[in-house]
Amino acid sequence: MKFTASINVMPHKALLDPQGKAVTHSMKNLNLEQIQNVRIGRHITLEVEAGDENTAREAVDTACKKLLSNPIMESYDFKLEQA
Repeated sequence: MKFTASINVMPHKALLDPQGKAVTHSMKNLNLEQIQNVRIGRHITLEVEAGDENTAREAVDTACKKLLSNPIMESYDFKLEQA
């Protein structure tokens, strides 16, 4: 079975996000003061070939923990759908 994973990796809320801060500041320059506290992360999609959903979920979780995110600085979540 094929599955598609949509993964979001974001910096921990307690950590400084320089990109987000720069974008937040730029919103003011565009007269969009109502937009505040921008946080910037990454969105990753990948395909998984697995026998069942639990096996696919475990594979994606392992990839996120070991390669796609830095658990010291980032958190992640993902959605898994059958392709």
